Amino acid sequence: MTQEIHGTVAAGFEAAREQFAAFVAQERPDYEGQLCAHVHGRRVVDLWVGADAGSLYGVYSSTKGAAHLVVALLVQDGTLELDRKVTYYWPEFGGEGKGSLTLRDLLAHRAGLIGLDAGFSREELADDRAVAERLADQKPFWRPGTAFGYHALVVGALTGEVVRRATGRTLQDVWEDRVRAPYALDFHLGLPEAEEPRFRSVQPMRPTPEQQAALDARPDGPHTLASIAFNTHVPDPGTLEDLANSRAVRARGPASVGGVASARGLAGMYAAMTSELDGRPPLLKPDTLAEFGQIHSTGYDLVQRTHKSFALGFQATADMWYPFLGAGAVGHSGAGGSQAFADPRSGLAYGYTRRRVAFPGGAAPENARLVRAVHTAALRG
Repeated sequence: MTQEIHGTVAAGFEAAREQFAAFVAQERPDYEGQLCAHVHGRRVVDLWVGADAGSLYGVYSSTKGAAHLVVALLVQDGTLELDRKVTYYWPEFGGEGKGSLTLRDLLAHRAGLIGLDAGFSREELADDRAVAERLADQKPFWRPGTAFGYHALVVGALTGEVVRRATGRTLQDVWEDRVRAPYALDFHLGLPEAEEPRFRSVQPMRPTPEQQAALDARPDGPHTLASIAFNTHVPDPGTLEDLANSRAVRARGPASVGGVASARGLAGMYAAMTSELDGRPPLLKPDTLAEFGQIHSTGYDLVQRTHKSFALGFQATADMWYPFLGAGAVGHSGAGGSQAFADPRSGLAYGYTRRRVAFPGGAAPENARLVRAVHTAALRG
């Protein structure tokens, strides 16, 4: 029995509902998900299945988009400078050959500081300060600036420590004061206890036998760059869903993976970043948006062992995911299946999240047809 789809779409965006309905009809009966989009600041798609539009989900690496919007704002203010060495803000960072690394390279996943030889405890992964302190003494896994690889669990802790050293405040506090609270966004880097009843615990998606065979064939030994970056080389690494389902992670909101949001919150953030919203001008000026949307690392990702493209703190969404989007589209997907981005050329801000972790991780496959439907409608105006 197909679940009921709730919500609305603006005239001209009916194809988004049709694509969402077609996907839901093929999904398992306990599917929960949300889809939201704005065009030039106007909400044009607001759909959900299961629970309600105000439900909050763990969005994993989609958190990096919020974290690096904060960095972009501080660069725009002049508080941070992209080509300053990280040690200018954080002197203790310079050991083990890291002294020449710039903030720009750090944001572009070029630091080679993907994790620790000894790994992190689960308690440490919930605490950006603890992660940053331990990484300050770690030798990079490649010469900084010479290559790139996804700093999956740590990039937000590293850039967050730069923010803290430069401002005296945590990245999470700056996010709350400058972005989340002014726009009343359902996107939390540190979920208050009072909001806990709105959180929907993440459910695992078990792979089919064919998918499991593909997983088993991957060369992810215990000492690879991938295992270090994703902290699976420790004795008890836990599961992906353990992160979002941990109250400690939700309460502290680690800036790489700890965000809790609805699709409205995801899309609303990117709408605020790039368009007039609620009578306020865009958070980022055109020059700042262009700088942070410019591709800085593209090609073979040493961690993920495939072609990837990163802008500054954001994924280069058109190159990595949806080539029909405009140049300069920026955002970040999440391991649970979430996807969120802004396409400044079409005015589109997109957010999608779901409760059950999508296989094999990263942006859930259904996003491809949902994004195309919304983007096509946005271009038609």
